[in-house]
Amino acid sequence: MEFTAAQIASFINGKILGDENASITGVSPIENAQNGQLSFVSQEKFAEFISLSEASVIIVSEKFVKEENYKPTLIVVEDAYLAFQVLMNLYQQMREEKKSGIEQPSTIADSATIGENVYVGAHSYISDKSKIGNGTQIFPQVYIGKNVKIGENSIIYSGARIYDYCVIGDNCIIHSNTVVGSDGFGFQPTKDGYQKIPQLGNVVIENNVEIGSNCSIDRGTIGSTVIGEGTKIDNLIQIAHNVKIGKNNVIAAQAGIAGSTVIGDWNMIGGQTGVAGHLKIGNQIRVQAQSGINRDVQDGETLFGTPAFNAGDYRRSYVLFRKFPEIVERINNLEKNSKENTNE
Repeated sequence: MEFTAAQIASFINGKILGDENASITGVSPIENAQNGQLSFVSQEKFAEFISLSEASVIIVSEKFVKEENYKPTLIVVEDAYLAFQVLMNLYQQMREEKKSGIEQPSTIADSATIGENVYVGAHSYISDKSKIGNGTQIFPQVYIGKNVKIGENSIIYSGARIYDYCVIGDNCIIHSNTVVGSDGFGFQPTKDGYQKIPQLGNVVIENNVEIGSNCSIDRGTIGSTVIGEGTKIDNLIQIAHNVKIGKNNVIAAQAGIAGSTVIGDWNMIGGQTGVAGHLKIGNQIRVQAQSGINRDVQDGETLFGTPAFNAGDYRRSYVLFRKFPEIVERINNLEKNSKENTNE
């Protein structure tokens, strides 16, 4: 597709400096942009490319624009990064035609309820008494169990598995090979081994949640495992039974959250973080990658390390830890010299 600078500026309410008829047919990172491409500059370290780039059109945060002539046409906005995101969303909507209809072969139970403008891909299976809301897209080879409820305009990508009685809200995205509603890890030790505890609950995923590929979200033993509205979950994440995650959290890849932990709102949890069970995690907490949380966490904390504690304290402690052999040697030398002086 081809767009002019004027058209792009109209989408993002930008001011044009240069040729409003300059056209682009593609996008590129600013370091590699060529003639006919669009890019953006939103950080100081890339500001030099405004003058050096071969890009035809650059979206620029207004604080980086100086009083000079630029070879590329500039579209000046308050925040170039956010403006570029707007454009990417528009472009995605244009290139991804929304499907509807039921492909064959697929299996839909007679007691299932399918809304209007729903797409069901080939080889998908929708079980008894399940309800699929208007405009939802179910891609090929998806399994949806009994009494599942999926809201409107959600997307379930190929290979996802939604177990019985689970609930998914509106405008959710579940990526390939994720399992929602698998049994929680519940076993009672006995003299003969481990006795499985029935997992009778479900998973409730609220509106506007996105879950990456290859995640496992376990059903509650009794009651629900809950993923709150607006939360975004990366790939390869384990969420155990009866976990409650609040609104607008972001959780990065390979994190694991153990059973019955409650997490508040607006938290950022880094990759490969482990959270122990039966904890209460507050709001607006930042957990850096590879941390291990084994205690309740108060609102607003920033954590690092295993066991995790204040990130600033961790970094200062790490500086000393790296020098620990040297420090021990110095202490030993001081003790040795002290003993020698005492003997004299």
